[in-house]
Amino acid sequence: MRFKDVFSIIGPAMVGPSSSHTAGAARIGRAARQLLGEMPQKAEVIFYGSFAATYQGHGTDRAIAGGLLDFPTDDLRLPDSIGIAEQDGMDISFRQGAGLFPHPNTVRLRLAGSGGELTLTGISIGGGNIEIVEIDDFSVKLSGMYPTVLIHHMDYLGVLASVTDTMRRGQVNIGHMSLDRKNRSGAALTVLELDEMLAPELLSELEALPAVKSVKLIHLDESPKEEKGKGKTS
Repeated sequence: MRFKDVFSIIGPAMVGPSSSHTAGAARIGRAARQLLGEMPQKAEVIFYGSFAATYQGHGTDRAIAGGLLDFPTDDLRLPDSIGIAEQDGMDISFRQGAGLFPHPNTVRLRLAGSGGELTLTGISIGGGNIEIVEIDDFSVKLSGMYPTVLIHHMDYLGVLASVTDTMRRGQVNIGHMSLDRKNRSGAALTVLELDEMLAPELLSELEALPAVKSVKLIHLDESPKEEKGKGKTS
């Protein structure tokens, strides 16, 4: 049984003004940055619902930009993050979206970097907590509260058994699993929220499994960094 994370009780340490509109947004941006694997060269940020109505006043745009720079929620550079992103070479734009959305605090990111592209939809559910609900048109559900591994693979018989057996042999417990696929025997995405960080050797084992195309990690560790509030990020 999992206990509630401290974020859900008192909220994260943050640069305000709002745990939902700034801290949560920054964490969504960081998740996207980690999945892309680099600072995006181009970022299109589309806000929906309450985010769309108030993103400038509440600093949601700056929070997203800071997350894309891999700034934690309490980084003192967050208020200046758009300027820092542009100075570092990121072409970032913001706009209001229309139509249906899964939650009033919803943002969709379209990112491009030297190594590829990423689309991600996230929602800020309060107290700095988030849910990522879509990645590259796959439906997912992940919170960012735990180390998370995302495995792009083909939907072949035995792939999940190989993945879970790798976790068992590595003595890593899976707290939550979700899977979506494009079609039968087509491209699939499996998301595993883990009770501990994945060791490099287990990551290599997963990458070597038949039918696995790529393995990516999200770890939104909010612990202080030595360089916090200083210098230029890449």
